Amino acid sequence: QVQLVESGGGLVQAGDSLRLSCAASGRPFSSYRMSWFRQAPGKEREFVATISRSGGTTNYADSVKGRFTISRDNAANMLYLQMNSLRPEDTAVYYCAAFKIGGTNVAQFSEYDYWGRGTQVTVSS
Repeated sequence: QVQLVESGGGLVQAGDSLRLSCAASGRPFSSYRMSWFRQAPGKEREFVATISRSGGTTNYADSVKGRFTISRDNAANMLYLQMNSLRPEDTAVYYCAAFKIGGTNVAQFSEYDYWGRGTQVTVSS
């Protein structure tokens, strides 16, 4: 089992920045590829960013590329999402998730074994 707890959300204005954190406990954090997803009201949960187990490889959804940065600290069992130049359309609940070992599609939420409860990000115009 892996327990994930997100923090760092809040209400900001368009153009502001936020840094989300995800604290992991349980099974070795470094064993898992980790990702961030988000879900806006009335919409499906969507992939935001992913990072390899070592932190050496990252990938992003086109909608956040160049504005968001995913990172991890395996020694501290922490995952981060630095969000810059925030837009109203970034408003959502943001979730961190641990990718299923042996999974094949990082953008598919059904391929994640563990999820946090989420943190709300609201961006006003």
